[in-house]
Amino acid sequence: MNLANHSKFVILSPDIFGDEGPQLPVLATLYRIVVAFLVLLFPALSFAASGRVECNSLQSKILARRVPYCVLLPPAYDADKTRQFPILYFFHGLGDDEQMFVRSGGWNMVEDLWERRELGGFLIATPAAGAAFYINSNDGKVRYEDFLVQEFVPGIEKHFRVRAGRANRAVSGVSMGGYGALHLAFRHPEVFGSVGAHSAALLEKLPTVTLSDSRQLARSRILGDVFGSPLDPVFWKQNDPLTIARTASLAGLQIYFDCGSEDDFGFDAGAVALDKMLGSRHIPHEFHLYPGGHNWVYVAEHLPALLQFHVRVFESASRRRNSP
Repeated sequence: MNLANHSKFVILSPDIFGDEGPQLPVLATLYRIVVAFLVLLFPALSFAASGRVECNSLQSKILARRVPYCVLLPPAYDADKTRQFPILYFFHGLGDDEQMFVRSGGWNMVEDLWERRELGGFLIATPAAGAAFYINSNDGKVRYEDFLVQEFVPGIEKHFRVRAGRANRAVSGVSMGGYGALHLAFRHPEVFGSVGAHSAALLEKLPTVTLSDSRQLARSRILGDVFGSPLDPVFWKQNDPLTIARTASLAGLQIYFDCGSEDDFGFDAGAVALDKMLGSRHIPHEFHLYPGGHNWVYVAEHLPALLQFHVRVFESASRRRNSP
């Protein structure tokens, strides 16, 4: 393989071996040798202003386990060791994990935007959530929302150079992650300055299950682990972003969401309902219903607009901070 023809690299931090540093000396030594070899062989790469991906895990007392995560770091993060940055927490969809940007090609897209200076410098952090929908489960066994607010956000912002304050903290997601982002921001508007979502899993009514439909049965089992089995309608409504949006105090929260008009799961109807709900309350927001279905092709086409939305919010906060 000709490495000179490959302009994109995913660089994992040596911290991936653990919070206390490499636990396996042989692997740690191998890592250093490989890095040194690449720097000597391709010295231009070591001086190139490029971002990198750092993947690790965070110990959670609430979940009683380690939670993997990946953080996308902009080029300026390593170039200026004194600078602090805004952060976007980006939630993956059902069936994906903390490496969604790495595997999907989203990392290449983000780095291209950074290189073309079409995207400001900020961190993007993605935790592994399984099928938790980013909420506390109905049976109380998986308190993922508590983990996010009480452990993950503080833990990430302690480990990385993150600029303090709500205005410098955003949350977004895709599908299940879009549901989680809207839920979390609407429930905790004091924590986040902006929220965005692609194809959020929004349903106006509790989903019904046909026993003869194997796909619906599988979906019901997944939802049952979070929302109760059978699905608990009261719990569903309590956590539904559409329901929360009716009464939540969302003043100052910047809101963006979009969905494909041919969404495979009918989430476009839920997105339209949220648009109407926020409009009826005169809550400023940006909503787009674009042609497209429920897939990565749709997300890839509209991800730059969502990221640039957050950049505008971050830059506005920076100008206010620096104004006399």
